[in-house]
Amino acid sequence: MNIAVIFAGGQGNRLYYHSRPKQFLEFRGKPIVVYTIEVFQHIQTVDAIVVVCLEDWIPYLRGQVEKYALTKVADIVPGGAKGQDSIYNGLVCAKKHFPEDSLVLIHDGVRPLAMEKTIVESIEVAKKEGNSIVCVPAMETIVIKETDGSLEVPDRDSVLMVRAPQCFVLKDVLAAHQKALAEGRHDFVDTCSMMKHYGYELHTIRGTAENIKITTPADYFMFKAIIEAREESAVFGF
Repeated sequence: MNIAVIFAGGQGNRLYYHSRPKQFLEFRGKPIVVYTIEVFQHIQTVDAIVVVCLEDWIPYLRGQVEKYALTKVADIVPGGAKGQDSIYNGLVCAKKHFPEDSLVLIHDGVRPLAMEKTIVESIEVAKKEGNSIVCVPAMETIVIKETDGSLEVPDRDSVLMVRAPQCFVLKDVLAAHQKALAEGRHDFVDTCSMMKHYGYELHTIRGTAENIKITTPADYFMFKAIIEAREESAVFGF
């Protein structure tokens, strides 16, 4: 089975509007996280969805799931103190409902512009290679600051920016999380860095530049512009 694990358990302090976390910020009356869930709801090869949510907002999200007929949502569980903890909670929930050889597509709740083509390719590559990480080429020069203060400038053609989803076999990614917990590690910035740390060879696919994570007000305005541009393209056949 192919399971989307969407984590929307953060407060989002960089984009927090009148005590409403960023994932629940609305566009045309619909929360961002619902746009994200709908992407996976409408993809035939995605069998089910688990959502990790701020505990106080779970009743609200359940209402939104019913309102928008998001029938693939199998469960909604509370988030943790950090993103790593929230993802783990979602994976544990997935294991309760689905076989451990399922593929899990780990995705940000505030990344609502992922394309169906990207998600389908993620599943195909992960089935063949054991995992897949969506990336995009770096559009600007990257500088690495060393511990001694010196700077390294890698060749931009060799630099990729990690996006989402990140797709893994459920039993593999759960095992990595359990190792991290046993070691008291809660500092992995994302799942692919954890998997790399524990010896997994990672496989990348190319995503789209518009698959942004809505973190700042500028991201939110870009999201609105992209939605409107997509609608115009559909109407005028561009």
